[in-house]
Amino acid sequence: MILARLRASLQKTREKLAGGLSRLFGIARELDEAFLAELESVLFAGDLGPAALDVLGVLRAEYRDRRLKTTGEVRERLRDLLRRKLGDAPPALRVAASGPTVILVVGVNGSGKTTSVAKLARALARDGRRVMVAACDTFRAAAIEQLALWAGRVGVPVVSKAAGSDPAAVAFDAAAAAVAQGVDALVVDTAGRLHTRDDLMAELGKVRRVLEKRIPEAPHETLLVLDATTGQNAIRQAEVFTQVVPLTGVLLAKLDGTARGGAVISIRERLGIPVRYVGVGEGVDDLEPFDPERFLDALLGERLDARTDG
Repeated sequence: MILARLRASLQKTREKLAGGLSRLFGIARELDEAFLAELESVLFAGDLGPAALDVLGVLRAEYRDRRLKTTGEVRERLRDLLRRKLGDAPPALRVAASGPTVILVVGVNGSGKTTSVAKLARALARDGRRVMVAACDTFRAAAIEQLALWAGRVGVPVVSKAAGSDPAAVAFDAAAAAVAQGVDALVVDTAGRLHTRDDLMAELGKVRRVLEKRIPEAPHETLLVLDATTGQNAIRQAEVFTQVVPLTGVLLAKLDGTARGGAVISIRERLGIPVRYVGVGEGVDDLEPFDPERFLDALLGERLDARTDG
């Protein structure tokens, strides 16, 4: 079921990547430089970006050294190289030794951050945890209303104040409420203005300090929401956020709406932090833990080693 949903969300990417690979490997032909050039074009069409150059560099070197002699061997080696770039399966979310586990969610406006907060709350609640959300994106009235609406749908309480309120004050109230009510997890939405604004980044730091003061070692996780439809451009956003807050993972939203799913590989490799979740649809339950093997199977359309050698 999970693989089927992930495959469906990656349909647009597969049309370019898996479709191109299927056409390339589906015809019996000799392995030569022309074949590798066509493979390079297919990988770039799937938005693998710099990862495509790295992979093709290895494949070309091994071809010239005669370690790869058939297109079938290239096919198997390609999957192996992509799998290595995705790294190990991400660890489970850190759980506080005592009291609420605090998950701070950051990202720019339009990335799908607020809906991702609600989906994450829903996923945690499905695991049997008592969850609360905090509407600390007070710069945008619509964000407060949107989060309240989503929180109602997933059945979790939300702590909020009027638009324009101090985000740190909301964070303080939410932390106090989470402790008082004995919730297991507090998911904190934050302002998503342009990541180049130093004052807003300072505000984010203030929110973190308030949370830590009220709940020791909070936030226990800091997740960056990235819009999958922006492909390689998402990496630039991520690099800025890593300079401001210690990120523990990425939540990749809108994976179902993009043909650029291959960017996940570059995101994982360039940032050095794990992709923890992927958004695979618009429903409240359309958030899945990231699994490298399943992702690669879905991205490529099927296991490459199941195809007939060329």
